[in-house]
Amino acid sequence: MARYEFFLASSLEKVFPAQRPAVLSDGARLSVWRGARAAVQLVYRADDAAPGMPVQSFTIEADGAPAPAVLRAVELMPSDYPCYESADEHYITKEPGLFPDLLAPLEAPAVTPLPRQYRSVWLSWDIPADAAPGAYEVAVTARAVEEQRMPNGVLYRDADAAGLAFTCRFTLCVGRARLPAQTLLHTEWFHADCLASYYGVAPLSEEHWRILENFIRAAGEEHGINMLLTPVFTPPLDTAVNGERLTVQLVDVRRDAGVYSFGFEKLGRWAGLCRRHGVEYLEIAHLFTQWGAHATPKIMAVVDGQERRIFGWDVPAASAEYRAFLEAFLPALRTALEGMGYDKEHVYYHISDEPSPEHLDSYRAAKAQAEDLLEGCQVIDALSSLEFYRQGLVRQPVPANDHIQPFIDAQVPGLWVYYCCAQSSLVPNRFFAMESARNRIMGVLMYLYGIKGFLHWGYNFYNSKFSLHPVDPYRVTHADYAFPSGDPFLVYPGPDGAPLSSVRAEVQDDALLDLRALRLLEQLAGRAFVEELIYADAEMRPMTFRDYPRGAGYLLALRERVAAEIESRLA
Repeated sequence: MARYEFFLASSLEKVFPAQRPAVLSDGARLSVWRGARAAVQLVYRADDAAPGMPVQSFTIEADGAPAPAVLRAVELMPSDYPCYESADEHYITKEPGLFPDLLAPLEAPAVTPLPRQYRSVWLSWDIPADAAPGAYEVAVTARAVEEQRMPNGVLYRDADAAGLAFTCRFTLCVGRARLPAQTLLHTEWFHADCLASYYGVAPLSEEHWRILENFIRAAGEEHGINMLLTPVFTPPLDTAVNGERLTVQLVDVRRDAGVYSFGFEKLGRWAGLCRRHGVEYLEIAHLFTQWGAHATPKIMAVVDGQERRIFGWDVPAASAEYRAFLEAFLPALRTALEGMGYDKEHVYYHISDEPSPEHLDSYRAAKAQAEDLLEGCQVIDALSSLEFYRQGLVRQPVPANDHIQPFIDAQVPGLWVYYCCAQSSLVPNRFFAMESARNRIMGVLMYLYGIKGFLHWGYNFYNSKFSLHPVDPYRVTHADYAFPSGDPFLVYPGPDGAPLSSVRAEVQDDALLDLRALRLLEQLAGRAFVEELIYADAEMRPMTFRDYPRGAGYLLALRERVAAEIESRLA
C-alpha cells in the first residue's frame, strides 16, 4: 500500500513537484472579512505506487465554513524563459521548468496523488456579505476511493483503501467588518484582439462579444479591475513598426468629402458591459504610437464609400491630417462617453506609452496635437523619467516601481505605479519564478505611499512580442521569449470563451484586500497607528519598492494583526 501525505499550505506557497512547501499548521488562523474571499491549498503526495495497479484517488470535502468551497487544481505550466539574466537572488529558481500557475476547475472534487510529486488543490471561500462573524473550524478531508475502474473497464477494489482518510483543519476567522470599497484605480490592459485570435472568431461578432463579456466580468467582479483599456481604435501597443494588429475598433469612422462623422453604437455596448460588471472607469487607447510617439495609431474609416486605413505608421504624429481628425473625433467622443455614463472624471486618456528621455521632443509635439482638445480630462502615461513631469508634459505620471523613488521625493500628487517585464530586479512583480509574497507585498507598499492607481499591461496578451503572430498561452508563456513567464497575461483563455484564473491573479487579489483592510484600520485607529503596525515585524524602516520584507511569514502575520485590531475596535 502506497503511503500518502496530505497537508494544508497558505495561498502564498508555490507548490513545485520536487519541493515540499511550508506547512500551514493544524488549527492555524486565517482571517477574512464578510464579502471577501479566503483561500488555502491542500497539498498532497504519494510515496510510491504498485506497478500495473490504478493510482489511488481521493475525494475532497471541505466542511465548517460559512460558504461552500470552490476547488481548483493548481496546474503546472511550462516556462523555458523564466527570467532575464539580470534577475536578482530572490527568485525561486532561474531554471526552466514547470511552474504552478493555472487554476483549473475540478470536474469532480477528487485528486489522484502521483508518486514523488507534490501537487495542490486551491480551495477558496467567497464569504457572504451577511455571514455571521466569528471563528469557524474548517475541516478539509481527503477520503480514499475504495473502488476504481481500470483502463480495461474492470472495477478494481482496494481493500487497503477502506476507511483511509486524511483530515486537515484550520480556523477561518470572519471579521464583523465589511471592508470599504476599493478606491485604488486598477487597470490591466485588455487585449480584445487576442481573444478573437485565440478563439478563432470574427472581431466584434456576436460570439466575440460573448467572450468579451466573460473576460470583462472576470476582470471587474473577480480581480478588482475597475478601469478597462477601451479600443475606440486598435490600440497602438506592442506592435512592430510598420506592422498591424488585428482590427478591433469600437468607433465607426466615416469621411465624406473631407468631413468626419462617427458611430458610437459598439462603444456604447462596450460601456454597458463595463458598467454591468463593476468597471467604473474607461481608459481610452493611446492617441500615438508606443516608445516615442512618432506616428499615429491604426484607424480604419469608410472614405467616400470605401473602407480603408486612414492613419498608421506611415502618418507622422504631428501631421495636419491627424490634427483635423482629432479636432472632430475627441469632442464627439467626449460627448458620447458622457451620454454613456462616463464623465470626464471616469475616463482616462493616453498620449503614448513608455516614452524615454530621448523622446521628450517627440512626445511634446504629439501632446500638442491633442492638449487643447483634452482640456479638463484625465491624462496618464506609463514612463520612468521624472523629466516628463518636471517639464509639465505629464501631469499624472505612472512611473515604474523601479523608478518611482524620484517621483515620491518630488511629492508628485495622486501618484500611480506600474510594473512590467523590465521590473525584474529587487522590486515586486508577478513572474512565475518569483515567490507569491513578492506579488502580494504591493498592497502594503501602495498603502504606505498613498498610491492612487496601479497599471499592468498584460491581462490577456496572447501574442508574440510586437504582435507578429498569436501564441498558445498554454505552451508559450513568454510571448516568444520576449518577457519572463507570468508577464504577458494574468488569466488563461478557458473553454467556452471564459477565462481561467491563475495563482498570480488570486494572490494579487489578496494584495488588494490587504490594501482595503489597512485603509479601514486607518479610519478606525489613524494613519500613525497603522504605519507602526506595518513596521512592527519588518526588518527595515522605511520600506521602499526595493527594500521590503521577503517571504510569506510577514504578510500572513500582518493580515492577522490587522484583522485583530479592526475587530477590537468594532467589538
